[in-house]
Amino acid sequence: MAAAVADSLRQRILNGELPPGVQLRQDALAEQFGISRIPVREALLQLEANNLVKIMPHRGAVVTGVSLEELEDIFQLRGQLEPQLLVVSAMHLTPADIQALRAVASAYSDTLAGGEVLRWGELNRRFHLDLLRHAQRPRSLSILSGLLQDCDRPTRLQLSTVGDMARAEQEHGRILDLCEARRIDEAAAALRAHVEHVGAALVAIYRRVLADA
Repeated sequence: MAAAVADSLRQRILNGELPPGVQLRQDALAEQFGISRIPVREALLQLEANNLVKIMPHRGAVVTGVSLEELEDIFQLRGQLEPQLLVVSAMHLTPADIQALRAVASAYSDTLAGGEVLRWGELNRRFHLDLLRHAQRPRSLSILSGLLQDCDRPTRLQLSTVGDMARAEQEHGRILDLCEARRIDEAAAALRAHVEHVGAALVAIYRRVLADA
């Protein structure tokens, strides 16, 4: 029973229905699920182990996430770092690399269409890192990997609208087309625009959530 509650809450957190900062009260959840508080408490402990909630004294469980300021910082750094790395990496992308990237982009599109929330972040992160893997700058790539991990869950929030899903698919495809055509400066500009759009959309969502809190 605890596992079922944890799975339900996990999905709601990952799809943005329960955004960062929301308090999860054991008594309210027990009533909602029609169970006692014991399995609810166990479910919240499971979510805390997955770093999806933090159990705080006198407040109970609170959904975790990055702050608005951290989010703005993450996307500012990504907007600077990723285009620079692409300029170096794109020159070394082979036809096999492009084909593999298109397969990742296709799988990403399938998960968006199928609502497979848990895989969105994984495939998005893989697409961006594989695109830049030939940059031969391990420290920069390590930093970028951490930034992508930090904005994994917030990005799912941005992808919760059909328009942003379609735009993400189109922008990934456009970046690959430009790389394949060796129009590298245009590809870097397209990547920067993609990152900036996602960041702006997320900041707007966060500000709405804060205004409604």
